[in-house]
Amino acid sequence: MSQTPLAYTPHDHDLCVKSALANAEAICVRQGVRLTALRRRVLELVWQSHKPLGAYDILAVLSEQDGRRAAPPTVYRALDFLLENGLVHRIASLNAFMGCVHPEHAHQSQFLICRNCHTAIEMESQTISEAITAAARSIDFVVQGETVEVIGLCAACRKAV
Repeated sequence: MSQTPLAYTPHDHDLCVKSALANAEAICVRQGVRLTALRRRVLELVWQSHKPLGAYDILAVLSEQDGRRAAPPTVYRALDFLLENGLVHRIASLNAFMGCVHPEHAHQSQFLICRNCHTAIEMESQTISEAITAAARSIDFVVQGETVEVIGLCAACRKAV
């Protein structure tokens, strides 16, 4: 499992966001795709919080903070681009998106999602992925993608209870 700062632990969040954006730009150059200003801004908004962000939340911020009159399809196209290039993940249970911690390589991720504050933490456990693949193989099923979402309470919310 990879070691990254947990969302609810102290870390230099500005550096976290800047690093994610620089990494995204380098990945797009390597892949020969364009990280347009809008795509970059959407990615920046996703990274500004460790809580998954919905498309309409992104749209609201674009309108309020940036004065952009972006339509929902425009935001969804930007999110689709970010998904296709491994820069964000979709959290299905929340219908929201969060930045990928390791976009430099393709991987299956697992997410720990706090049911109280909705903070989400990306994990990358080969053991979990292998267990899913083995279980699927035992019933002649081929895994083409996996998203594991585990709901619980983060340390900060547990302390507050």
